[in-house]
Amino acid sequence: MRAGSVASRAAAAAAAAASAVPATRIICSYEMKKLKMSKLKVIPEKSLTNNSRIVGLLAQLEKINAESSESDTARYVTSKILHLAQSQEKTRREMTAKGSTGMEILLSTLENTKDLQTTLNILSILVELVSAGGGRRVSFLVTKGGSQILLQLLMNASKESPPHEELMVQIHSILAKIGPKDKKFGVKARINGALNITLNLVKQNLQNHRLVLPCLQLLRVYSANSVNSVSLGKNGVVELMFKIIGPFSKKNSSLIKVALDTLAALLKSKTNARRAVDRGYVQVLLTIYVDWHRHDNRHRNMLIRKGILQSLKSVTNIKLGRKAFIDANGMKILYNTSQECLAVRTLDPLVNTSSLIMRKCFPKNRLPLPTIKSSFHFQLPVIPVTGPVAQLYSLPPEVDDVVDESDDNDDIDVEAENETENEDDLDQNFKNDDIETDINKLKPQQELGRTIEDLKMYEHLFPELVDDFQDYDLISKEPKPFVFEGKVRGPIVVPTAGEETSGNSGSLGKVVMKENIPSRGDEGEKKSTFMDLAKENIKDDRTLQQQPAPGFTAETKKDCSLPLTVLTCAKACPHMAACGNVLFEGRTVQLGKLCCTGVETEDEDTESNSSVEQASVEVPDGPTLHDPDLYIEIVKNTKSVPEYSEVAYPDYFGHIPPPFKEPILERPYGVQRTKIAQDIERLIHQSDIIDRVVYDLDNPNYAIPEEGDILKFNSKFESGNLRKVIQIRKNEYDLILNSDINSNHYHQWFYFEVSGMRLGVAYRFNIINCEKSNSQFNYGMQPLMYSVQEALNGRPWWIRMGIDICYYKNHFSRSSVAAGGQKGKSYYTITFTVNFPHKDDVCYFAYHYPYTYSTLQMHLQKLESAHNPQQIYFRKDVLCETLSGNTCPLVTITAMPESNYYEHLCQFRNRPYVFLSARVHPGETNASWVMKGTLEYLMSNNPTAQSLRESYIFKIVPMLNPDGVINGNHRCSLSGEDLNRQWQSPNPDLHPTIYHAKGLLQYLAAVKRLPLVYCDYHGHSRKKNVFMYGCSIKETVWRTNDNATSCDVVEDTGYRTLPKILSHIAPAFCMSSCSFVVEKSKESTARVVVWREIGVQRSYTMESTLCGCDQGKYKGLQIGTRELEEMGAKFCVGLLRLKRLTSPLEYNLPSSLLDFENDLIESSCKVTSPTTYVLDEDEPRFLEEVDYSAESNDELDIELAENVGDYEPSAQEEVLSDSELSRTYLP
Repeated sequence: MRAGSVASRAAAAAAAAASAVPATRIICSYEMKKLKMSKLKVIPEKSLTNNSRIVGLLAQLEKINAESSESDTARYVTSKILHLAQSQEKTRREMTAKGSTGMEILLSTLENTKDLQTTLNILSILVELVSAGGGRRVSFLVTKGGSQILLQLLMNASKESPPHEELMVQIHSILAKIGPKDKKFGVKARINGALNITLNLVKQNLQNHRLVLPCLQLLRVYSANSVNSVSLGKNGVVELMFKIIGPFSKKNSSLIKVALDTLAALLKSKTNARRAVDRGYVQVLLTIYVDWHRHDNRHRNMLIRKGILQSLKSVTNIKLGRKAFIDANGMKILYNTSQECLAVRTLDPLVNTSSLIMRKCFPKNRLPLPTIKSSFHFQLPVIPVTGPVAQLYSLPPEVDDVVDESDDNDDIDVEAENETENEDDLDQNFKNDDIETDINKLKPQQELGRTIEDLKMYEHLFPELVDDFQDYDLISKEPKPFVFEGKVRGPIVVPTAGEETSGNSGSLGKVVMKENIPSRGDEGEKKSTFMDLAKENIKDDRTLQQQPAPGFTAETKKDCSLPLTVLTCAKACPHMAACGNVLFEGRTVQLGKLCCTGVETEDEDTESNSSVEQASVEVPDGPTLHDPDLYIEIVKNTKSVPEYSEVAYPDYFGHIPPPFKEPILERPYGVQRTKIAQDIERLIHQSDIIDRVVYDLDNPNYAIPEEGDILKFNSKFESGNLRKVIQIRKNEYDLILNSDINSNHYHQWFYFEVSGMRLGVAYRFNIINCEKSNSQFNYGMQPLMYSVQEALNGRPWWIRMGIDICYYKNHFSRSSVAAGGQKGKSYYTITFTVNFPHKDDVCYFAYHYPYTYSTLQMHLQKLESAHNPQQIYFRKDVLCETLSGNTCPLVTITAMPESNYYEHLCQFRNRPYVFLSARVHPGETNASWVMKGTLEYLMSNNPTAQSLRESYIFKIVPMLNPDGVINGNHRCSLSGEDLNRQWQSPNPDLHPTIYHAKGLLQYLAAVKRLPLVYCDYHGHSRKKNVFMYGCSIKETVWRTNDNATSCDVVEDTGYRTLPKILSHIAPAFCMSSCSFVVEKSKESTARVVVWREIGVQRSYTMESTLCGCDQGKYKGLQIGTRELEEMGAKFCVGLLRLKRLTSPLEYNLPSSLLDFENDLIESSCKVTSPTTYVLDEDEPRFLEEVDYSAESNDELDIELAENVGDYEPSAQEEVLSDSELSRTYLP
């Protein structure tokens, strides 16, 4: 009988194992032989054998239950089952397998039996099952009603006097295991009266550690329910815990650990926390912690020490707890103990938890400002009726908008981790609510919104639709050389971070020029001040002819258009005539001060001490659009609210990409907590703090320090932003940014000047009023620095600079006025440390590569003056005037018609439109650099660019928010509003650029010339790479998990084509980061409105990272202007390939120019992209969240799981090796 049973079980198991093998798998003879020889120890859970021994025992037990048989039999059967469960994993699997009734039989027996031994046997079986099976088996027990039955058993057992100890130990042990898996466990326990039973057991058996331990574990589970926690607190559980925990002891460590965990859970209740504070337990906890810290020399009790800190962390969630902590000298105690733990890496959890507590208890400080509103005031022509601007104007002047009357509210959980979790919960809910699910609202409904008569005001901006070109010389289609009267021509080179070969590139000759530089002082040597910007054998073929800047002499070689004759500095003329040279007549505009030491001499045969190899370096391509004299002429017509009269040197000199790679910075371990510890020292050692104001826009009469070792600051120039600077320590400064004008927040963009530095000194800068909860500064991004001394020595470029960089929550309060009504919020700090390369230099720092409004106007003028009117149709119109009277340029680019014959004019006028815009958010300067790349490519003599011009008419608004850019705003215009939230109903008085840009698109829709593509260029502060957001009904509905509805939607997937093309041709572009979901919160953005109201299917936002790339050719590198401009050029190439794919019959291009196969683009791409869920930003939620208790080596760039698989790198993309990731120099 037994042999037959074993045989049948083995046969069934073998059959099950065989059925589990996939049909597609081919098993070789060797593997098959091996399979037969094995004893089949691993049996799938589905292979439940009816004839197995355990099944027989369970059937016997079920029969006993039904017949109410003798307890002896039940005792015997359950003991046999227990023996099998203890000795065989197979038995445990069979009892919890899907379809098994074993659990129900055991629970039914447990519920009905009156025999103590049978009860103990079954409890032991259940302990075996849940102990070895993990969460699945525990959940299985819960689904079978195990919690309720065990709680009822606890009630029954408690009625005995005294209760049976072993029974109570077993019941509490198993309840402590299954309770966390039962969402209703707390309520069930309270209804059954289990709370007091467990509590009384602990009170009556304090010395019985075997019984108290599982009881404490269960109390901890009870306390997860806030109502239970309060109820237990009223019955003295907090006081009870302090009878168990105490000073250092080598005994009962496990009991003390559980008691501390229970206490920490109980103190999360504010009622219990207040009770603990009232009884002086905060001081007790600190005393106990110090005692354990001193005696635990071998660190064997780290968990107990952490348990004490967790209790302190819970009790300090309330204001009374924080005050008691401060009064008990807790800051100094935890600071000193944590500093002593730094040497032992395994004690990091103690250091991090201590840091959390100290930061939380650090008294909230007022931001040292008179008001959080901008230092600059601009009176609006119309005051909005509702919204934040209306609230700002309605705020009485006597109201303090910097802090609330009570920022430290008891109802606010200020603990960083909890706050993050809460925000995540809110965000999860928001995700569900924010996706637009109404199909009728999702379907694009073309609505002009304005009458045809009204839209006729834009006819004059579309002369290309009516011009007969009778007055133009259209004799030839071939490119003609440009002739400038008496001037030498030079190339405009479109920068590229890579190399793109073209068969026709060799026909465009390049000339390199050098400038004659006057000798310096008594030195007789002639030396080029700036680098040669173009190599003779440059490979990039995207060029166009350009008039040089004034001051150059024609030679065989020609230097970049960055003359310094006006800037030649001698020591006899310090600070450029006391910082006040008038550069033109009329309105006075001054350059900032030059360094006192003049231009440092560098020997030609020796290397420079700076970060670059030599004083004069050749790089493949550079900015030939820059003209310092023209820039100055343009600046005098630029209107700013503060009426700036200075010009920043980087904007005057210009910027060229440095000839070396700049890798994403690897953050040293522990840098964040080190910075936080230094902040805490401000409170502990207040006498060390200088606290001196050294720069203040709010107080024009502040005294500029005369001491030589104090840094001097300035931000009074176009796009500058720095409001106040306070010297904290000798070489440490707190910096405060200015709010956007007519706003009280948006502190992110910074651009300021620093001078008076010394060599060999590490200066720490803290920007203390940032608002976003996270930043790429935590993930390798560095601020940008521009050295005037370096520029004078031939290196005019912005470089990534700074070490020990991190971004974290600080102790400065944000008022509810600034935080959208939320109380208890704090600002965040960007901190970085800099060692300057030169003494008494003039350096500039910026959030990202600056690109001013005047720079744009200069570039457009240079492009206009350089283009060949026989080949390129180029118009620069004024779209409108901004609130402060600056013009908003509108650019039209296409190819001239071949002739003025009817057929050629028809082809010209029937070209599809592409509408591009950028820089609606002033702080996203990378968008302007991408736009610069697009404009230069479109104006180049590249044959591909000519084909592109012959294919499309480009309407471009390169800067939608000139006023915001000029005045150093981060996000808003002078109206104090985010212009990218005004596209639905723009106000012509408050949002003129949006009103008229939308009007252009409405006009095109009215005349049936809908753009093929609309793209708005943006920058992204919290993600890497370049990517796009588009609009899709199907993908939006799919995100709601309503698959039935999604299947019914029929939609052309052509919106995915352009991003897919870019993912193959642009190294920085990442398809997996793209999203095509439409959110309710984005219904007023350009992307959604142009798609929904205008009817443009391919309506996009293209986001460029401010940090760098984590995939493709540029993986591990920070992004620079070279890569951004390349992206703008690649976008153009993508449009040409889009043309080929969408209309292959009418558009034929030489295969040598576009070797790109149609099958690269999948018209039916699977939906894998994430969506965006943010209320007030064009950004998805940042996924690289900071864990304030963790360090940088644990912080990974997390991506959503569904993102994987959509990006396929092209064969041309090279992945950098580890050795290449370090900063290297290009040949």
